Amino acid sequence: MLTTLRNALTVPDIRKRIGFVFFAFAVFVFMIHVQLPNVDQKQWNTLIANGAFYQFLGFLSGGALQKLSIIAMGITPYINASIIMQLMTVVIPQLEEMAKKGGEEGRKTISRYTRYLTIVLGTIQATSMAIAMSRGNVFFDHSWQFIVYAVVAFVSGTMFLMWLGEQISDKGIGNGISLIIFVGIVLRFPTQVAQTFSLAGKGGVNWLGLSLWVGIALVTIVSIVFMYQGQRRIPVQQARRVIGRKMYAGRSSYIPLRLNNAGVISIIFAISILLLPQQALSWFGTGRTAGVGGNISFFLTTYFGPSSFLYNAVYFLLVVVFTFFYSAIVVNTKDIADNLRKSGSFIPGIRPGQPTVDYINKILIRITTAAAIYLGLLAVLPSLQRDVGLSGLYIGSTSLLIVVGVALDSITQIEARLAMRDYRGFINR
Repeated sequence: MLTTLRNALTVPDIRKRIGFVFFAFAVFVFMIHVQLPNVDQKQWNTLIANGAFYQFLGFLSGGALQKLSIIAMGITPYINASIIMQLMTVVIPQLEEMAKKGGEEGRKTISRYTRYLTIVLGTIQATSMAIAMSRGNVFFDHSWQFIVYAVVAFVSGTMFLMWLGEQISDKGIGNGISLIIFVGIVLRFPTQVAQTFSLAGKGGVNWLGLSLWVGIALVTIVSIVFMYQGQRRIPVQQARRVIGRKMYAGRSSYIPLRLNNAGVISIIFAISILLLPQQALSWFGTGRTAGVGGNISFFLTTYFGPSSFLYNAVYFLLVVVFTFFYSAIVVNTKDIADNLRKSGSFIPGIRPGQPTVDYINKILIRITTAAAIYLGLLAVLPSLQRDVGLSGLYIGSTSLLIVVGVALDSITQIEARLAMRDYRGFINR
């Protein structure tokens, strides 16, 4: 692997792309420390400690929210906008036709709509956050001019991260948005691990539970790698062909269907949806007070906390639904069947056309069901970790899934570029 990495770094194009990715990471870290002015940091730390929404959002932003920098919202508005646009692409025929038949121009148009929607969602979220912070005495300046300034700063930070992610996808290696989320999670790892071992040394964490967590983490990483690398291979037979005066014998190949076609997208989408009730809780505050806002706050605090059964049940269901939804978008079984028919290939024992579509759909549903249940259980695993005395450790299976998944995707793209230059890949098969 080290030899392969050395060979990859000797290729100017790959070396340039890897260098650009790390340069973008450095810019991201620098932006974390660009703080909003007129902030009472002590009061802000108190609000973060009491708000689950802020804890989740800060975890995805690499600690930018804890420092209240201009990128405090992270990339969450863009993720929500992408979810809405993908749903609209399925529902609205014009957008579906634009996505499928519009080619590069159609994809650019949908990307432009996603950016506009990101601005709208980011403005709504930034406004609610700024007003809630002003009411919580986080700002020294409570004028409406400063609230507008904070909203513009938060939205600009999110748009900058979106632009940075697009630059990473274009000039670097891997998916830029996923890599920004990846580095945001990784930046929080050293602090959280140090806090956990500090608690363990003071008797705040059970050492037996900590050892059990380490074992669970290793098993989880191995299972994640298996799910990402696993494939269901559908055998394909190519008929004999006559080209000119020559006859070519039929060949045997296969269609590789990944076990986890959704990757980390289903987890990220589910987390983004779950942030909405927690954000509503930040609007209305905590505790039971009179009025609709107080009732909503009491319900969210009592029955929809991160450790509640209802929260984890909704989390599990959202992950399962988004896994099926994204798998249906990524794998177009009708196009696969059409391509097999046009190339003169067929699945042994299955007629071309609609029977081939039905057969592939049946296999896809089976493997997606297994992947969806696995991802759902992986998402709610941190709640089980709290039951064994690991409440001080926030590094959960969701974080491992995102980190390992993004790392594997990036390695796969490096391997693809190395294959064009006849180098051996990182993973020996």
